[in-house]
Amino acid sequence: MQIEKLEKTVDEAVQKLEKLKLGGSLAEELTWCLGSYKNDQNPVGLQEKCKVAVELFKEAREKNSRAVSKKLVEDLEKFLA
Repeated sequence: MQIEKLEKTVDEAVQKLEKLKLGGSLAEELTWCLGSYKNDQNPVGLQEKCKVAVELFKEAREKNSRAVSKKLVEDLEKFLA
């Protein structure tokens, strides 16, 4: 996945986490991990936090399918693949 697309996807995930008040400090952790990834190109931390976000988004979609877009979940899963 291109870094620009990844940045956009992670930013969208952060906004959605904050809007839905999910994951406690996960939004800040995702932002920090994205900055770290841009500096050292090591995706491990970012992948771990994205996995947590995907699980939270899937739970939110089960309760309300309109809460989180399917595309956002799919884009995060593409990065994790």
